[in-house]
Amino acid sequence: MSGPTPLPETIALTSCMRNEGLFVLEWIAYHQTLGFDGVVIVTNDCTDGSDTLLDLLADHGVVTHIRQTLSEGDIPQDQGMDLALAHLREIKTTWCLHIDSDEFLLIEAGEGHLTDLMQNVSDADCVPIIWRNFGDSGLTDWTAGDSVLNAFTQAEAASEPGQSKSKCLFRVASFNAATDHNPLDPTVTNPSVKSADGAAMANAPLFKRAKVSRFRPYGLPCKAKTARINHYAVKSQDLFLMKNDRGDGQGKRTDDKYHLGSRWHAQANRNDVTDRAILRHWPATTARLADLRALPGVAAAEQHCQNWFTKRRAAILTDAQRQTWTKGAMTA
Repeated sequence: MSGPTPLPETIALTSCMRNEGLFVLEWIAYHQTLGFDGVVIVTNDCTDGSDTLLDLLADHGVVTHIRQTLSEGDIPQDQGMDLALAHLREIKTTWCLHIDSDEFLLIEAGEGHLTDLMQNVSDADCVPIIWRNFGDSGLTDWTAGDSVLNAFTQAEAASEPGQSKSKCLFRVASFNAATDHNPLDPTVTNPSVKSADGAAMANAPLFKRAKVSRFRPYGLPCKAKTARINHYAVKSQDLFLMKNDRGDGQGKRTDDKYHLGSRWHAQANRNDVTDRAILRHWPATTARLADLRALPGVAAAEQHCQNWFTKRRAAILTDAQRQTWTKGAMTA
């Protein structure tokens, strides 16, 4: 007698967000064109209306939206990942990729879909996918409703071994926990780690209780031709500065990370070469965006988020505040 038919493998995209109503539809639409089976978004303390927008999308079956409540000292991304993984285990999802709303997976092999990536890594437990940093392309102020993928096409020439970070695609059942960059606490004895091209890598970081963002040998993820993650950490100058108002995913609000001219700004704001490779998916993304905005209530909810941003930016980013958030700026 034959055994039960194995369940098909499924791949979910997960993210923890706050006040990302300007960008979430483009992010969802783009990644759905790649072939993800589900999208799970965890939000906290939204004030721009993006939680209402995501509730609408959840009602229409587009995403799973989890609202989390934070207590003093909680780290939003860490707690959010716990909630997302619990949900993925409950629905028996096979694979998970956790990325932020400013990160877009680009699969360069074949037709650029998940199937073109999975043929290299189907027997792995964890797949670190390297960042490519994209800069502001000289844009100072954002126009609500514009497209991230079309606006920001200047990037670093190549990822740098030992410097560039990665995000991980991983088997949900192979780990008990995860941070925003990597899974942790393996449930398998010797988890297999492979680059996007299928090259074997060391698995030691998976056994550490740490936010590891680089896997040895460092050069393998950087050499991968199959996939990378476009990281739009800066976008325009005003969007970068407005992150001071939102706070980051680790709950920090007191340092100068999101100041123009800061160390992080210099690392992330790379405008060395033109890179439009991701626009291979723009026609399909445009069509999917139109479908999403045609759903009852969605276009109006997105417009609310855009209006909120415009008003909030006018209130927060005065000339004096821009100077305060610019390292080395002259003060009167």
